[in-house]
Formats: sequence, structure tokens, C-alpha cells
Amino acid sequence: MGSVKYLEQQVTPSKIVCVGRNYAEHIQELNNEVPEEMVLFVKPNSAISETLLSSLQEPLHYEAELCFMVKAGRFEAVGVGLDLTKRQLQSRLKAKGLPWERAKSFDGAALFSEFVPFDGDLDSLSFNLVVDAEVRQQGDVALMLNRPEAMFVEIASFMTLDDGDILMTGTPKGVGQIVKGERFTLELYQGEKQLVSQSWVAQ
Repeated sequence: MGSVKYLEQQVTPSKIVCVGRNYAEHIQELNNEVPEEMVLFVKPNSAISETLLSSLQEPLHYEAELCFMVKAGRFEAVGVGLDLTKRQLQSRLKAKGLPWERAKSFDGAALFSEFVPFDGDLDSLSFNLVVDAEVRQQGDVALMLNRPEAMFVEIASFMTLDDGDILMTGTPKGVGQIVKGERFTLELYQGEKQLVSQSWVAQ
């Protein structure tokens, strides 16, 4: 079972709920339409990995995201993660009006930093993705089309969020293909204070 680190312990989420098309500039870079309602999909526990793959049947693309862990019906902790995508496959599936799971929910499709306790102002959270010393993505709550609180309410209206479940809140512009040997570093900030930094080398 896939697990993530929180308060020096390993937590096993039952699922990862992801919000798609939540940053306007990312929607534009993929030539998608702005959705009329929240775009949601689920990654299973088996998608969680500690290894950053660059290819799996086809080249993989990275999407850096702000993430929350649920406990007792609220956001208990915050972290950052990578949503890996088979972009060629996803494009074919979207063109046919088919679900995305084959392109988004495969084994190894979700990587996470450690999670840290959070009880503060959501607007103070921001994150960066640095690849080989180049900043590729930058995001924060103010840029989101749907705020985390609204995501929680929408998801909980039809799906139980169990303790340890993770919410991935969407990716800002700057997504791209993973190249073997590149070093990916995700940095999470609350205001000027760095909360988390996590690195992987693409395999």
C-alpha cells in the first residue's frame, strides 16, 4: 500500500482526489475550455510512489500541485505533490470523450512530499517546482479558480473523505515532459517561511 509521511509517521490514504483545470493559464496552455463545474477525478492508493518515472509506455509529463491531507472532516495537513500524466494517451481519451484514468491513475502516477500540520490562512500558501535549478511552475491559492474550501464541500457532497485521504488542488502553467536524470524539487511556503522541500531525480 502506498503511504505518505506526516508527523514522523507513515499514513496510508484510501484515495487521492484531484481537481483538474483549476488554474486559468494552465487551461490555456493545454487549449482546454474553462469548465462550468469543478473537474474531479480520483487516483487510487496504488498510484503513490517514491520513484519519479520519466517514461511508462510513453513519455510522462509532470504537474506540480498544492496538496492537503484530510482528518476529522477538515484539512489537517499540507504538502506538495506531482501528478504524473500520460499526455499523449490523455489527449486521445479526451478526443473520444472517454475517462482519463488510464492516463492519470496508473501505478507511480502520484508523488508527495511529507505533510506538515496546517491551521492558518490558506491565502498565505504558495509553491514552486524547480527542475535542475530552473523554476518551472509557481502556484498559490489566489490563482485558483476553485478555492480549497469549495473543493472540500463539493467532494464531500457525494464522496466520503476518510482520514488520511489527499486532495490535489490542480496545477499552474508550466507543465512539461519529464527527462531522465533531471532533478525535481518541490518547495512549499507559508508567506516567506519554507514549510517543506522535497527532491527526486527522474528515472
